[in-house]
Parts: sequence; C-alpha cells; structure tokens
Amino acid sequence: MIFNIIKIMKYPNFSEEKKLLKRGYKRVVGIDEAGRGPLAGPVFACAVVVYKIPKSKTKMPKIRDSKKLSPKQREEFYKILINHKQIQWGIGRASERIVDRINILEATKLAMKRAVRNLEKKLGKRQIGFLILDGRIKVNLDIPQKSIIKGDNKVFSCAAASIIAKVRRDRLMRRQHKKYPQYGFFNHKGYGTKKHIAVLAELGPCKIHRKSFKPVIRYS
Repeated sequence: MIFNIIKIMKYPNFSEEKKLLKRGYKRVVGIDEAGRGPLAGPVFACAVVVYKIPKSKTKMPKIRDSKKLSPKQREEFYKILINHKQIQWGIGRASERIVDRINILEATKLAMKRAVRNLEKKLGKRQIGFLILDGRIKVNLDIPQKSIIKGDNKVFSCAAASIIAKVRRDRLMRRQHKKYPQYGFFNHKGYGTKKHIAVLAELGPCKIHRKSFKPVIRYS
C-alpha cells in the first residue's frame, strides 16, 4: 500500500485546523500552489476544506507535501482526496500571459483567490471561516487568514491542496506536450532543466513560455 511506503516520515496533521475550529471558525481551508518556478505554463492553486476532522488517524490518508512524493504517489493520493466524502476542494489558475502581465507573485495570489471562489461555489451557503496559506503570502479576500512557512509539510489541508494543484498542473503540461513535443513538457512540466534550456536556446520560446522570465528573455 502507498501509505506504508512513507510510514517512517512525519506527516502533516490537523493541529492548526483544530485550533481554529476551537476558536469558533467554521470550515478552515488550506491553500497551496503549484508552478511558481517553471519557465512555461500557468500557475495553479487549490483550496481544500476537511468537513469533519477525524479523531482516528486511520480515517485520513497519511499524505505529504507533493514535492516529497513520486508522480505515482501523487496520482494515487489525488484520487483518494478528490473522492473523499469529508473533503471538498476548489481549483484556480493563472495563465502564463497573466504571469507576464502582473508577475508571478501576483499571478499566484490570483490563482489562490480563484481557487477559494471555486470552492465557495461548491460550498453554497456554507461560508469559509478561515484560510491557511502555505508560505509567506496573503490573498486579497475578506476572510481571516494565516500564512505558515512550509505549511504543506505541517498542515493537512495545505498538503492536500499541494497534491491536487500539482497533479492538475502536471496533467495540463502533459497535454501541452502534444502541442509542443520538441520542448519536452511531458518530462519537466516547464521547469528549467538543462534539456529544457538547451531546446529553448535552439528553438526559442513557444506560445506558453513565460516571456518575462530571464532564461526565456535570453533566448527570445
């Protein structure tokens, strides 16, 4: 089983969510992004709420920050998370064109805001009470929020958000590979690997490259 593969590690837990629920906040939401660093493609964000915090640790998968999981592990956890009865989630994204227009930090905030709005539509009249964001970031929303460095290593809902956002973005980049196979997006998902830089130097950027990023500017 996938859970046994990483059993020796420490896992993100519900301590932050529990603290906020005890303070009276309802529907505590964890947010994380995927794709701030790549030279191509959009940035994705995901907002996750766990309706009922389980008393038993066996009721939820022992997930990790998406960066510490293999692609296969991420896909398996993704399927569990999006189909779990006690979990609801929303996705947001900002295209490479938006990244170039407003910069990657602001585009990330926009993707996060869109993820929250998408989740709110699913929740209907049940309002979000509090946001926990991974990293040093705040979003322009009239919702109480807290930023936690390495939140995807500590907070269950942030870790879950990191997995969903990463899987969704990777799937998109694999589809983009079919349009631009020469760039190898299937393998590196737009990140600045040596092979990606070499192809970029030879062919120049394609439509989905971030034209404001230095390595892309260099070969434009």
